[in-house]
Amino acid sequence: MPKPGHSGIKRVWLSFGYARQGLKAAWMNEAAFRQEVWLCVVLIPAAFWLGRDLPEQALLIAACLLALIVEAINSAIEAIVDRIGPEIHELSGRAKDLGSAAGLISLLLLAVVWGFVAWDRFLA
Repeated sequence: MPKPGHSGIKRVWLSFGYARQGLKAAWMNEAAFRQEVWLCVVLIPAAFWLGRDLPEQALLIAACLLALIVEAINSAIEAIVDRIGPEIHELSGRAKDLGSAAGLISLLLLAVVWGFVAWDRFLA
């Protein structure tokens, strides 16, 4: 049975609004998200200079955007855990720690991708 609610173009239009609200919330409430946005503001234009061809440029940009995606998901996890309650619970802490670990791994991936491309361009 289909889910009740909007469909078609109206649903797509509303989805853009919800995404905009999510981006605004991440920007307003998450310092790490803002820092990663500024990192992407610098790195994405640099990708067109560093990458030798379109696939390399796409890989560099994708690594940047993946870090933002993971940070948004981490922020969502933290918001859900905080909504449940302020008391300390092992599972709440684990959820937040796992979200943070995902963020760290995405930043490590960004560094590895950019490092390998730079190595290949300048040192190989």
